[in-house]
Amino acid sequence: MENQEEAKANKSLMLTLAVVVLVSIALAIFGFLCLNKPPELVEGQVEGTTIRISGKLSGRIKEFYVQEGDTVLAGDTLVRIHSSIAEAQLTQAEAMQEVAKSQDKKVDVGTRKQIIQAAYDLMQQAKAATTITRKTYERMENLYSEGVVSEQKRDEAKAAYDAAVAAEGAATSQYDLALAGAQSEDKESAAAMVAAADGGVEQVKAVLEDSYLVAPYDGVIDQIYPEASELVALGSPIMSLLKLDDRYVTFNVREELLADLTMGKTIKVMVPGLGKKDIDVDIYYIRDMGSYATWESTKSTGDWDSRTFQIKARPTQHVPNLRPGMTVIYKK
Repeated sequence: MENQEEAKANKSLMLTLAVVVLVSIALAIFGFLCLNKPPELVEGQVEGTTIRISGKLSGRIKEFYVQEGDTVLAGDTLVRIHSSIAEAQLTQAEAMQEVAKSQDKKVDVGTRKQIIQAAYDLMQQAKAATTITRKTYERMENLYSEGVVSEQKRDEAKAAYDAAVAAEGAATSQYDLALAGAQSEDKESAAAMVAAADGGVEQVKAVLEDSYLVAPYDGVIDQIYPEASELVALGSPIMSLLKLDDRYVTFNVREELLADLTMGKTIKVMVPGLGKKDIDVDIYYIRDMGSYATWESTKSTGDWDSRTFQIKARPTQHVPNLRPGMTVIYKK
């Protein structure tokens, strides 16, 4: 009797366990079928357009008018570069301009002894300057060959020598003109000398315009490279300026996502640095990043390599405090 009851109890227990297993399997299958795939997140970042500020004047940094992080407006003065050689060349060019103008005024009334003497004295001064600058240049050339001085110092000495040679030529022409008297050719020559002197002044002034570098547009000073009093060469970058009104976001995505990321489409991204704020951005750039960024398949069959594309998108409206370097999240 006890064996029958025990067998009956075991049978009931096995039936219960079978029911529990079947229910568990059914719930697992149901849960798997109803399980939602978690959203795919793509991480990108905010970028901005940056340019480097440089000039066509070599010299020494005299003074900075801004610091890193300062906001500037287009036309604001950023830095002053001092070049003693360029300023000396301007003084010399202006002096030659005055001489040429003076000579042009007096050429019609003939050449007086005083004018001839003055032209002669000016020519002698120009020759002396040529001699001095030539010796200086030759010394600099020798020192440069020995590695004692920089190429820039050698070039500055060469520029000073060339300017002195030009000044000597102009002074010699003025002296020859004074000796020859005021003929029609002399008048034309005097007028040409005035034009040449004017051109020399304008040329030096054009270079000296870059003594003060200004901001080309509104922006933020991102980085300053040299320190005050350091020498900078022609075209050397002095600082970088980040445009205020140019912000965009970039993503690197696998090509499977391109179906939802088409040119001109507006998508929503989240910016953690702005309190997880959502912003709308318009896609304006899609580009293959090349074979170096290809995701290679790990299966021999049933899968394929996937290329990576770079996506760029601009905010549809101004977003306060959105700064380059901030992380952005795109949720598929």
